[in-house]
Amino acid sequence: MPHLAKSQAWRQLLAMVYDAFLVAPLLMANAFVLVSVFGPTDSIARPTVPDWIMQSTSLLIIMTFFVIFWHKSGQTLGMQAWRIKLVNDLGKPASVKQAYIRCVAACLSFLLFGAGYWWMFFHPQNRTWHDLISKTHLERFAKEAKAQ
Repeated sequence: MPHLAKSQAWRQLLAMVYDAFLVAPLLMANAFVLVSVFGPTDSIARPTVPDWIMQSTSLLIIMTFFVIFWHKSGQTLGMQAWRIKLVNDLGKPASVKQAYIRCVAACLSFLLFGAGYWWMFFHPQNRTWHDLISKTHLERFAKEAKAQ
């Protein structure tokens, strides 16, 4: 399986959009639980749930979502739809440690105005910063033939 080609970067972006639709309900459930615990707010200017709790639990949920999928099958549902898979540099499924490292590095890549993602257009193997740091990469696989 070849590395994801530069011209196929749109597949990664669209898989991320699909996954955002899956993560959104998890974040809504998180907000529901936290509001149930801390109580409703009277003013949007003074929320009852402390920002650091909402943000840290949301980040934990997002990271756990990706780590579970990447470690178990190498694919989130969005990646399945666009036929891309995460593997380590040896072609095997990513370890839990590699998946967490990839999550943290991807967040940092995004926070630096997407520089880590843009790197794929300059790297000879089309790898992002989080690919390099976690020793993983995305591969595209062919569409399976339909059973007749």
